[in-house]
Amino acid sequence: MKISLYTSAAIVALSTASAIADGHLAFGTDGGDFTWDSYNEFAAATDLSGQTVSITGAWTGNEKEKVEKVFAYFTAATGAEVNYSGSDSFEQDIVVSARSGSAPNLAAFPQPGLAADMASQGLLTPLAEGSDAWVRDNFAAGQSWVDLGTYADKDGADQLYGLFYRVDVKSLVWYVPEAFDESGYDIPETMEELKALTDQIVEDGGTPWCIGLGSGAATGWPATDWVEDMMLRTNTPEDYDAWVKNEMKFDDPKVIAAIEAFGEFARNDAYVDGGAAAVASTDFRDSPAGLFTIPQKCYMHRQASFIPAFFPEGTEMGTDVDFFYFPAFEEKDLGKPVLGAGALFAITNPSEAANAMIEFMKLPIAHELWMTQGGFLTAHAGVNLAAYADDSLRAQGEILQNATTFRFDASDLMPGEIGAGAFWTGMVDYVTGTEAADVAKGIQDRWDAIQ
Repeated sequence: MKISLYTSAAIVALSTASAIADGHLAFGTDGGDFTWDSYNEFAAATDLSGQTVSITGAWTGNEKEKVEKVFAYFTAATGAEVNYSGSDSFEQDIVVSARSGSAPNLAAFPQPGLAADMASQGLLTPLAEGSDAWVRDNFAAGQSWVDLGTYADKDGADQLYGLFYRVDVKSLVWYVPEAFDESGYDIPETMEELKALTDQIVEDGGTPWCIGLGSGAATGWPATDWVEDMMLRTNTPEDYDAWVKNEMKFDDPKVIAAIEAFGEFARNDAYVDGGAAAVASTDFRDSPAGLFTIPQKCYMHRQASFIPAFFPEGTEMGTDVDFFYFPAFEEKDLGKPVLGAGALFAITNPSEAANAMIEFMKLPIAHELWMTQGGFLTAHAGVNLAAYADDSLRAQGEILQNATTFRFDASDLMPGEIGAGAFWTGMVDYVTGTEAADVAKGIQDRWDAIQ
């Protein structure tokens, strides 16, 4: 549909702002795979000429260029100037500026933990009344996103502070389609089928999995993702949340069982390239290489959406390699949980323009404008999936759309000494022979010691 900004205020806004409408809107003002109707309505109802909204976040370089193309459409619709400042030290900068009273209007937090801390100190402003219902109704697995953006204020009352924007998916299994086709393997749709496929590959003389936990000082973190995915597939979302908050102890039988569910894959010599002993010593960046060797060293690799950066140069997505959803247990009847991460917008210095930007970020087009540039996923259920830059991102977007539960990476939400310390090292101990119960008790003992 051709864009029609049908009030004089919106027309003035579109014709000003440094001639953005004529020369600096990257994708024009009509057509394409963008959702124009709601944008038109927003533009017609919003005149912020002469105002400025300041935003900070962790997006720099190419990502900064991409998000600024999105913000240009806000300027075109409203007449308000947007000043975005990306920083590699965002986490430190936003706390300092907020405590000194010089915070920008909005901040894009790469993790909810810091946003929650700032909310508890009175450094964030809750989103407008009704925003929780809007998220619940307009995001896939909407209640999950309400939960992830809701934090206690300085008086201990829960309020919605965060609107999630860019999302990453971790619940993926990578494979080579040609290898599956030649062996007659089907994509498993349940965890039971994935286990059966794993056994079938061994029976056929192959090795099912490549797993590597090596990452320098961060060695062990890939195993935490496995355990988190297993927690979501063997327990309720409420159990997962209680575990993250230390309300369910790390040595609870449910957590131990999730660790052992990971171990069913990682501690079986027949299941892993190089045997179980190689899991801890193999660098995670090198671990998917076995998918591409001749003869093939492994058939599957569970890792997040970023792992193609470490595939051999020239690897073509969808042809040379592809992925499927890390499935849930059919017998558990826990839906289709997805593990991941994401960035959320929160108000750090309220203003009329800041509130308007939050409303803009609710529009499908605010997501579609980055979707079409690549490197972006969203849980917004109203977007046009055709706007994704390629089939791989579109398929990941569909996984998000089909999720019944989304949960953030648990280790990123736990205290640093646990999530980026004892949990990592404990998983290395586990894959090298220590029993899950002993590992879990050691992690819990450490958690108790820092409280």
